[in-house]
Amino acid sequence: MAHVSVRKIVKQYETYQAVHGIDLEIADKEFVVLVGPSGCGKSTTLRMIAGLEEISSGEIHIDGQVVNDMPPRDRDIAMVFQNYALYPHMTVFDNMAFGLKLRHFAKADIKERVDRAAKILDIVPLLARKPKALSGGQRQRVAMGRAIVRNPKVFLFDEPLSNLDAKLRVQMRTEIKKVHQIVPTTTVYVTHDQIEAMTLADRVVVMNAGRIEQVGPPQELYHNPANRFVAGFIGSPGMNFLPVTVVAHGEGLGVRLTDGTVLAIPAARVARYAPYKDRNMVLGLRPEHLTDVADAGRDGFVPLMAIVDVVEPMGMETLIHFFIGDAPVIARCDPATTAQPGQPLPLVVNMNHMHLMQADESGAVV
Repeated sequence: MAHVSVRKIVKQYETYQAVHGIDLEIADKEFVVLVGPSGCGKSTTLRMIAGLEEISSGEIHIDGQVVNDMPPRDRDIAMVFQNYALYPHMTVFDNMAFGLKLRHFAKADIKERVDRAAKILDIVPLLARKPKALSGGQRQRVAMGRAIVRNPKVFLFDEPLSNLDAKLRVQMRTEIKKVHQIVPTTTVYVTHDQIEAMTLADRVVVMNAGRIEQVGPPQELYHNPANRFVAGFIGSPGMNFLPVTVVAHGEGLGVRLTDGTVLAIPAARVARYAPYKDRNMVLGLRPEHLTDVADAGRDGFVPLMAIVDVVEPMGMETLIHFFIGDAPVIARCDPATTAQPGQPLPLVVNMNHMHLMQADESGAVV
């Protein structure tokens, strides 16, 4: 097992800078997920840790040792890629054993390691098959098994589930988490899928344009995002963003929406938001905090009338789409709702979970 330390690493491609001096500490046995949109630098960062990309400046430490100039084979890491990269002419057993044979492990040791990994991944019946006789999920298990038998200091996963269908992705997420519980190796996992990040990670690293926006446990990022980018990226559907003005309201404060509606700010938050009175801000609300459940009248629950635009039945819930001014909004409602497009729908806003953000480029949560 190993601690991984990334210190002010930069990746420069001629005139384009892909990674801007990021710092990240990954504890021994920790499962860390790098997540962000395409082009944010997450895969480049992973490949620099692996030694597949040369860093332009900064340092990478694995188990206390600087590995900047160390070739990948000497870093004691194992990588699982988006494509399975299995040898088509070899059996599953031979694919998993190949790296060990190159390192001249004893036959008995190889068999013990492969059998153990196959049991962990539930692929013992597949050991005599060749890759063409396997499903996509089975091939991904074999690729994971090839990494596990190495018993490396660090596992690196580069979008390993991207080629799988939606149902299989959910199944493989569970398998990967289960494997980490059994074999708690330090793991760095890259994905563009925030649901994967939330379900797998001990800590999530949200990246954007080659920089780290926020690092923290999944629930911390969900409930206390640092800025508008993180708030919008984490969560499905994403957070609603509404332009507002902070105004006096009764004995406290409220936020005035672009249609003139004022939503009262809970008394417990008035002192926090008082410095922003009369300023234009952005109100952030998760869809689950806009609902048709009859909670109006409780502290922090405020009524709001919506004109329904689109109704999306999802089985366990129904998503209601509407507009406030020009801002699109999504509410999570009871699956039994009778909402119809073009019709008014009374909703309740749980302002106890509101987020108030700067209206400038930083989008910082205040």
